[in-house]
Amino acid sequence: MKTVSLFSGAGGLDIGFKKAGFDIVWANDFDKNACDSYVKNIGNHIKCGDINVFFNELTQIKDVDLVIGGPPCQGFSVAGKMNPNDPRSEHVWTFTKAVEELNPKAFVMENVKALGLLQKWEPLRIELLKKFRDLGYSANYVVVNATDYDVPQARERVLFIGFKNNCKLIPDLEKMLEPYKKKAQTVREALSVLDKAGTGNNKSICNAKITLTSNPVMRKSPFAGMLFNGAGRPVKIDGYCATLPASMGGNKTPIIDELELYENREGWVQNYHKGLLNGNTPMNYQNAPERLRRLTVEEASVLQTFPLDYDFCGSQSSKYKQIGNAVPCNLGFNVGRMIMDTIENGEIDNYITNLQYQLEIA
Repeated sequence: MKTVSLFSGAGGLDIGFKKAGFDIVWANDFDKNACDSYVKNIGNHIKCGDINVFFNELTQIKDVDLVIGGPPCQGFSVAGKMNPNDPRSEHVWTFTKAVEELNPKAFVMENVKALGLLQKWEPLRIELLKKFRDLGYSANYVVVNATDYDVPQARERVLFIGFKNNCKLIPDLEKMLEPYKKKAQTVREALSVLDKAGTGNNKSICNAKITLTSNPVMRKSPFAGMLFNGAGRPVKIDGYCATLPASMGGNKTPIIDELELYENREGWVQNYHKGLLNGNTPMNYQNAPERLRRLTVEEASVLQTFPLDYDFCGSQSSKYKQIGNAVPCNLGFNVGRMIMDTIENGEIDNYITNLQYQLEIA
């Protein structure tokens, strides 16, 4: 299946789709370090720079089966300003233009869950679906959690997916993806392939200091709220970690309890959180203990399900950014399996929820 990848980053989505059997012949990203990582690990078919510079070249590719990509999400993310006029938000329309020009059998566009859930973006969702359907695609969107697709990270994303059939039908994507779900490993299980931080295959230590905030924001879970200065959340060792942000590298890097991870000790964060609920204050504690540290680059990569031997290029902060911006490889793989099977078997009619052309999605 001949595939074009847009806004490819370091290649998380591409790795997944390649594993699912797709042949990626052309890719593009703006970030030089991400492109260098892509070339080093995947192939030299990626073009580095503004997609608009390469658009004429892109449109010369013939007989494309699939277009995939994750346009910049900062304009839609609740972690940003959610500015509809953010120029990066316009790239969802760059993606639709590429679909129009290449006329593939199918497409997959990934973005932050806010684009799929918030009422603020409902007009945009409707406009995107109308555009795809007017191009002859049975198109819909679905919000997925990566933990359902073999990723040890509670990372929720929206996927806009369409299949070319010249019928204005609405596929039930949740039903289509159900057979491809796979329960993820826990963080502890996933990180078991790595040596102790600072040694062997796990050398890239993050030295950002960990300090207790004097005004903790409490939540029911010790892994939510805000117990430390900065936005770095503690990692749930025997569960799933929170979404890895592209802003990792400093005090936004998630926090690991080494004694809990390596020696199966009782978690310090859980006990600290319990103490605060029982009336203690941060003043009762000198500071965060040495057993707490930041997630390493290699650990972040594993939690994003990159191959263990994936070699990122650039500075340490750039490596964190590339990992945080990526689509988890295993999510891409399992979505890719569904796309491949649907194209090959032509069974989309079994998943139609409504035979009328409609813009409202239940």
